[in-house]
Amino acid sequence: MKNLKIALVGQPNVGKSMLINAISNSKLRVGNFSGVTVEKAEVSFDFHNHTIKIIDLPGTYSLNEYTQDERVTKDFLENEEYDMIINVVDATNLERNLFLTTQLLGLNKKMIVALNMMDEAKKEGVCIDEEQLSSILGVPCVKVSAVTKRGIGKLINRTVDINSFDQESSKLVFSDTVEEEISNLVVFLKEKKYKSELSYRNLAIKLLEEDTKIYKNMHAKPIWTELLPIIQKALNHLYIHYSTKDIEEIFSQEKASFAKGAVLETVEFKKVDKKSFTKKIDSILIHKFFGIPIFLFFMWGLFQLTFEIGSIPMDWIDIFFGSLGEYAKTVFGDGELGSLIADGAIAGVGAVVMFLPNIIILFLGIALLETTGYMSRVAFLLDGFFHKFGLHGKSFIPLVTGFGCSVPAYMSARTLKNDRDRLLTLFIIGFMSCGAKLPIFVLFAGAFFSEEQAGNVLFIIYIMGAMFGLVSAKVLKVFVFKGKDEPFVMEMPKYRMPSFKLIWHTVASKALMYLKKAGTFILIASVLIWFASNYPKQPELEEQFTQKIEIALSENEKLELSNELAETLLEKSYLGTIGKFSQPFFAPLGFDWKLTVALGTGLAAKEVVVATMGILYSLGGDVDESNSGLIDEISKNIPFPVAISFILFTMIYLPCLAAAVVFTKEAGGYKYLGYLFVFTTMTAWIIAFIGYHIAQIVV
Repeated sequence: MKNLKIALVGQPNVGKSMLINAISNSKLRVGNFSGVTVEKAEVSFDFHNHTIKIIDLPGTYSLNEYTQDERVTKDFLENEEYDMIINVVDATNLERNLFLTTQLLGLNKKMIVALNMMDEAKKEGVCIDEEQLSSILGVPCVKVSAVTKRGIGKLINRTVDINSFDQESSKLVFSDTVEEEISNLVVFLKEKKYKSELSYRNLAIKLLEEDTKIYKNMHAKPIWTELLPIIQKALNHLYIHYSTKDIEEIFSQEKASFAKGAVLETVEFKKVDKKSFTKKIDSILIHKFFGIPIFLFFMWGLFQLTFEIGSIPMDWIDIFFGSLGEYAKTVFGDGELGSLIADGAIAGVGAVVMFLPNIIILFLGIALLETTGYMSRVAFLLDGFFHKFGLHGKSFIPLVTGFGCSVPAYMSARTLKNDRDRLLTLFIIGFMSCGAKLPIFVLFAGAFFSEEQAGNVLFIIYIMGAMFGLVSAKVLKVFVFKGKDEPFVMEMPKYRMPSFKLIWHTVASKALMYLKKAGTFILIASVLIWFASNYPKQPELEEQFTQKIEIALSENEKLELSNELAETLLEKSYLGTIGKFSQPFFAPLGFDWKLTVALGTGLAAKEVVVATMGILYSLGGDVDESNSGLIDEISKNIPFPVAISFILFTMIYLPCLAAAVVFTKEAGGYKYLGYLFVFTTMTAWIIAFIGYHIAQIVV
């Protein structure tokens, strides 16, 4: 059996993922490229005494290094070991796709061009002479349709065939001016009998393109002294002819011209009078008046499905892990080991698994939006508004998702391909108040406002968080993520029926990655927080309270003493010590050590804040936001300005530990988590400080 390793390359929305599914029914393996969040998919299968492995590289418009996807694809194609390239192009938009093809031809690798979506091309009256196109490009071209699977067998057969023969030279040609300089360099290299792995023509092209790797390799060789003046003369000739010294721009023009010429020679467009399905749908979905309301309705529906339907299995999962924790205590006892396993490990894992239904529903919805072609239109609709705050149109999905849970919101930021846009979006997702913060807001709204006003207060809190996020995005754009805005260029792919196999793989891989990334870290962190809140032990104090509880006359008195013990133990624990140590930092906001400890536990999970306050105010940890006793204690012990300050700080500061872990992975390192911690903490402190003093003046 011969091994054949193939790189699958193409621009976005050309059907690569669908094609890789059509080529092989083998299970798709999905993972990440080393060191980055960019995903890669692989399939392996046997075919005619060959073991074929296909690696689906990220979609890229060109082999530049603007986006992370482009860098990953370029790095793989230039530095990794593989046998050949399958270049997937959209047959309905051939000229644009052939620009990438011209760049791939310069890699000096065996290649075959898959003219995908021929079923759609036929409907649109696009006729392609693939034999003539093969002759012009110098590589085989095969018509295929990933949807109908027509031409798939021929594609694989041709792939195996060309791998058995020697590689032919590319037929990529340029204008007379460029060809003249290529010829001059080729003549010189031949005269010097220079030894090169590349053909003299390909080497000459790379010298004119100022290829960094080629320049480094040749710089130390004796030929360089004579070669450099020839290169300089050639470049000066090109500068004069093109009225620019940007060599990348010159060759981009050349390759675009070659692609245009190839299309003129090989493509015939038959007149189709009938209005296309895509145009009919677009007339409604991207209508200048109705487009955004329709999208908001879709998002509202997805949001409702995610957090309404998702809440049903969440409750089941919560009950399951609660029961599992109780069972663990019956097995291991109510001592330290039982508490560690039940309250630390099981509770921590349960907190992560509980959000899995939300993750699945949300990414199912996003995958449907992407695979049908609607996501690109959403970005187009919203880019104008978001651009005012330095954000990209695609930022909307992660930000809206952030109102439900920051974990899937951080993961959905992958739809942003540019590093700067993605990082900026990641930094402000936390400003969108997640569902876990809702119990805190409900508690304080109930304590300080009437029942009629509470709903409006909650609405104002959520709107304020979003506005703070947009303003912060603008500030970060001006002072941190500087640089000229890239023009908003996004193709509008045709509407297509989603591939359910592809959606299944997408959703399943996202869910598994979530469990793998968040679950392991949360397990460790939950155990650490359990330890910090339960140690050091106070045996003498516990003995004193035990004696008091035993002689207590009523159940209420016993309950009060038990709650007081829990409060005292928490105050004397490592967590309480940390809270008191950090209390001076929060003193200007009006916080006492109890509120500081509550904020600290909120770093683990915001849901814990209310339970922590129940313990701190001697009501026990089983209270929730609707507990009248806790509402009374809050209203009596916390002044109104301090409550405003606490709400504002909670609204902005670092999300829970699960979200922090996912943020670290998506942003690309722990240094970004450090930046996020400093940024959100300082922003929260400043806004809470201002809110505290304004409330003091008003009250």
